[in-house]
Formats: sequence, C-alpha cells, structure tokens
Amino acid sequence: MFDRYDAGEQAVLVHIYFTQDRDMEDLQEFETLVSSAGVEALRVVTGSRKSPHPKYFVGEGKAVEIAEAVKASGASVVLFDHALSPAQERNLEALCECRVIDRTGLILDIFAQRARTHEGKLQVELAQLRHLATRLVRGWTHLERQKGGIGLRGPGETQLETDRRLLRNRITLILSRLERVSKQREQGRQARSKADVPTVSLVGYTNAGKSTLFNRLTSADVYVANQLFATLDPTLRRVDVSDVGEVVLADTVGFIRHLPHDLVAAFKATLQETREATLLLHVIDAADLRVDENIAAVVDVLEEIDSHEVPMLQIMNKIDMLEGFVPRIDRDEENMPVRVWVSAQTGEGISLLFQALTERLAGEIAQYDLRLPPEAGRLRSRFYQLQAIEKEWNEDDGSVGLHIRLPIVDWRRLCKQEPALVDYIV
Repeated sequence: MFDRYDAGEQAVLVHIYFTQDRDMEDLQEFETLVSSAGVEALRVVTGSRKSPHPKYFVGEGKAVEIAEAVKASGASVVLFDHALSPAQERNLEALCECRVIDRTGLILDIFAQRARTHEGKLQVELAQLRHLATRLVRGWTHLERQKGGIGLRGPGETQLETDRRLLRNRITLILSRLERVSKQREQGRQARSKADVPTVSLVGYTNAGKSTLFNRLTSADVYVANQLFATLDPTLRRVDVSDVGEVVLADTVGFIRHLPHDLVAAFKATLQETREATLLLHVIDAADLRVDENIAAVVDVLEEIDSHEVPMLQIMNKIDMLEGFVPRIDRDEENMPVRVWVSAQTGEGISLLFQALTERLAGEIAQYDLRLPPEAGRLRSRFYQLQAIEKEWNEDDGSVGLHIRLPIVDWRRLCKQEPALVDYIV
C-alpha cells in the first residue's frame, strides 16, 4: 500500500531526556519494549533537549547523528521512545533513508503480534488504522494528483482521498463488529449480575505477574512470559472462594506509561470487564525500583476508563525477589484488607489472598438450623452443592437436621426459588 522503506528486525533506538535528571529507568523500559517486539537493538542514541524540535523532534545535529548511526550499523528501522508527528516521521525517514517508528507504532506492533482472538485482532486493527489515518500522506506524496486514464476516470478523487475513504469505511466496519462483540460481553455480564456472581478483575502494570497469579488462583494455562504485553486477550475463569461461592476472575491487558489513546479507545470493550468488576486486584511488582511510578501510571489509566471508583485490593507480587519479606495482609482503620504480599511464582501468601478475598466479598453470612422433611431431598442436595452444610443429623420423625452457613445472597436466592424453605427453620 505504501511507497516506503521495508521495516527490519534490527534497529537504532532513540531516547531523549527532557528533564535535568537522567532517568535511566525509562530507557531500560523502552529497551524491554523493543525486545518484546522481537527487534534487535544495534545502537542507542540519547540526547537532552528542553522541548521537541518541530522538524525532526531532535535537533538537526542529533538527527544527522542518528542517520550516520543507521548507515554505520546497517539498521533498517529507527525506533523513537516518544510520540512523533506525521511530519516529523516523514522528515526523519527522508534523512535516514529507512523507516522511522515512534513509541505508539511500536506498542501497536507488539499488540498485533500478541492478538489471538477475533476480537483482539479487530481491536488492534482499529487502533492501527486510526494511527495510520494521519500518516497516509507520507506514502502517497507522488499520488496527490487526481487519478486519470483508461479505467480510472470518474470520481475525480486523488489516490490519497480514495485511501482515506477506504480507511473510513474499514474503521466503520470494524466498529460495527466490535459493537456486536460488546453486546455479547454485556449479555454475559448481565447474566452473571442476575446470578449474583461477583467479578474480580486483575489489573496492573505490564509484566507485574498478573497472568502468573491468574494461573495460580484458577489452575488455568494462560500464556506467561517475562515480556511486556504477554497478555492481550482477556481470559475469564470461575474460582471458588469460601463464604462467597463462585467468583469470576478476569485477566486483562497490562498498562504502561504513555499508553496510546488509540489503544485505550480500541480496547473499550475489553476494559469494560474492569469497569463492571465487583473488585479490582491491582497486581504490583514489589521488586520493581519504580513501583510508585508504576502504581501512578495504572491509576491514571483506570481514571481514563472510568474504573477508579471500583473497590480495589493491592497485591504486592514477587516477594520471593525481596530479601526478608514474608506474606502478610495490610489492613485499614476498619480492619479491612487493603494490601496482600504474595509470590505468584512460588505460591507464598496465596492462602492469605483467598482470606482477603473472602473478607472483601463475603458481606453478611447466613447461619440457620433447619429441619427438612423426607420429601425435601432435592433441597438438601442444593445445600451440598453450595458447600453450606456444617453439621447434619437424623431426627426421630425421619426428618433431617442441618446446620447451614452460606453467604446471604445465596440464602436469599434459595428463598426466592424455594418459598417453603423459611418454614423449615427451627
């Protein structure tokens, strides 16, 4: 589609500091991002500026240095750890004679590699098309004149206008398909809501260990890797929590600083699981040196998707990488759990996490002594399914005595389904 240089797997990285203190952690995260995309970094060019240059983003001298680094190393792509304007990308490509990709384009490429489900692929394509829409002119500068000649007369459009129209049509089609997916997800959420099934959504900075924790809690087999954005498509599993019953656990895409707005918009349907959750488990890499900045970045994204008011429990993960740390629960003034220290890798503290989930989700507990007549065997089996029977005995008249303990929501649901239940209370 484009008259442009071919992208390659070897790159020159560019990172510019805009503050006095040189924060090397930002550069390390960018290098990890590049590695996650499967690209080999041949050279890293750094510099400092007070503000971006309008033509090249970097100064003209630094732009020439980047071009020389490309020629010397034989790299076929330049990756910027910053958002570039279409004009800046075009100017840099002309100077370096190779493809130039900014941070947004790099993250989009990683997402495209990770997408597995139909919905995930649609969401990534939508984000890519929105990003591409502002950059079409780079590829078609030689085709801005109107089309003409045999077979091409008619609409009076330039090639550029034709491509923009095709892009708009494709975006409209993808949005309609995602709307159908969104309705299907909404139906699933409504069904869970009617059944009073709580939803717990895992959120956190990318590579914080969400999928490892998800697998540990649910015995699932979700893909896990020590790379950024290993999880893209949301996964839902049911898990039993004592005194609560069945809970739906959702593993979601990780967040990152400067997450592209196109991506946030494209993944609205996926992130809806986070907005509609009963409780958020904010998984935090406790061994990361930038733990506070990572927490702030996640909070920013949660605010952007209107999820900041959902109740949250912090999970300080990877304590096996910290010296002298043991699993524990931190509580607030009302003695409610607010933070749990665990290791999803080794399983340390998982029992404490389940305890905290029980306390945060259980609410009121119903306890009753019941006397069930012989013909109420079906009701007795329901109590066994709910794991609510703590004690059972036989009465002289042939009835069965039960001491039950279960969440109040389950008790109310049973009373609606079996109106005679209240008559069996001793």
